[in-house]
Amino acid sequence: MRAEPTSLWSISAGKRIPAAPLDRDVAVDLAIVGAGFTGCSAALEAARRGASVAVFEASRVAFGGSGRNVGLVNAGLWLPPDQIILQMGEADGTRLIDRLGQAPQLVFDLIERESIACEATRSGTLHLAHSASGLADLRDRFAQGNRIGAPLRLLDAEDTARRVGSGTFHGALLDPRAGTVQPLAYCAGLAHAAQRAGARLHEGSAVSDIARQGDGWHLTVNGRTVRAGAVLVATNAYHSGLARPRTSFSTVNYSQFATAPLPDDLRARILPGGEGCWDTGLVMTSIRTDSAGRLILGGMGDVAGPGGRAHAAWARRKLRVLFPELDGIAFEYQWSGRIAMTSDHVPKVLCFGPRGLAIFGYSGRGIAPGTAFGTAAAAALLDDRPEALPLPVVSDHTERFTTLRSAVFEAGATLIHALPPSRFQGRS
Repeated sequence: MRAEPTSLWSISAGKRIPAAPLDRDVAVDLAIVGAGFTGCSAALEAARRGASVAVFEASRVAFGGSGRNVGLVNAGLWLPPDQIILQMGEADGTRLIDRLGQAPQLVFDLIERESIACEATRSGTLHLAHSASGLADLRDRFAQGNRIGAPLRLLDAEDTARRVGSGTFHGALLDPRAGTVQPLAYCAGLAHAAQRAGARLHEGSAVSDIARQGDGWHLTVNGRTVRAGAVLVATNAYHSGLARPRTSFSTVNYSQFATAPLPDDLRARILPGGEGCWDTGLVMTSIRTDSAGRLILGGMGDVAGPGGRAHAAWARRKLRVLFPELDGIAFEYQWSGRIAMTSDHVPKVLCFGPRGLAIFGYSGRGIAPGTAFGTAAAAALLDDRPEALPLPVVSDHTERFTTLRSAVFEAGATLIHALPPSRFQGRS
C-alpha cells in the first residue's frame, strides 16, 4: 500500500475506519475501482438501492485527488455556460449545466443525511478578479450565469476586499450555492455511509485486470477473483496498472500550503464569512480557511517535484502580497495532488463494455461533479439507464500528447512562480 501524503487534511480528518484488503473470491452486483468522491458516492447510492457492492482501493480511501483537494464545493465546471453549450450542443450542454448547478445541494444534503463531520460551510465561493481583464471575464460569466438562472452576484473591489481581507482584487463573482468542506473527511464520510448501507470496502486492494467473461465481469484483485454484473472505474488522475479501460487525459499538479491557526484578530478580518476563493489568473491561486482558522493557499505546480522550491517560495511571497499582516505566520503543512484534465475541460463517461463505465476528467472540479456523477452512475449501471448520467456516454476518448502537455503545465507553473509577484499579481 502506498504511503498516504502528510497533509492538513490527513491530520485533521480524525480517526478513519480501516477496511481490510480483499483476501477471498467474491461476487457482487457492482464492483467499483477507486475510493474517491465518485466511487464512494456511487457505492453509497447503489447500496441504498439494495445492490451488493464492493469498492476496491489500491491504497486508502481518498488517497488520490479527493484527499488532496482544495475543498471548494462549486457548481458547474471551469467553463462558462455558453462555452459548454457551444461544445456540447444545446440539449446536452443544458442538461450538464442543470445537473451540476444542483450538485452542491446534493453534497450538502448527503452531509446532513449521513451526519458526515467534514467542516461543511455553505457560505458561497468567490471567483476573484486578479486583474482588470479578469474582472471583464467575471462580468461575462455573471451575465451568462444569470441568464440561465444561477443566483450569482458580482461584487465590486470594495466589497471583495471586505470579504477577503485583501485589497489586491478588482472584484469577485459570488456563488451562494457553493461552499467548502474538509475534502478527505467528506470522502471518508461517504465511504463510511456506504459501509453502513451494506457496501464492502477494501483498501490495499489494487485491481490488476478487468475482463469480460460470459455475461459478466471478472476482476483480478490481490490475486483473487471478483465476479460482478457491472463495473465502475473511478480512478480519475490516479489511474494506473490497468490495460482496460484506457483513459486519456493530461495531468495538472496542484499544491497547497496551510498556515498555523491565525490569531483571533486576523481570523476576524481574513475571510470572516468563510467563503472559499480562487482567482482568474492563468496559473490559478486558491484561498480558504479551515475550522481551526488556518489560511490555506493553493497554486498550480508540484511542491513535491523538481520545481518544489520555486512553488514553496512563491507561496511565501504570495502570502505577503495578499496579506502583509501574515508575513510572520509559518506554513505548517504543504502537499500536492494531481488533477485529470481533458482537452475540452469536460468530464468523460467512457463505456468499455456492457454495464462497464469509467468516469474521469473533472479538470479540478472534483467534489460536487464527482458526487453527482457517482450517484448517477449507480443508477445508470444498476438499471442499465445511461440517460441517468449528466452527459452522454462515449465508447472511446483519445487525446494526443498528454504526457507532453502535462510537462508543459508543470514547467509553465514553475516559471510563473519563479517570477516576482509584481509580474502576476496586484491591482493596476
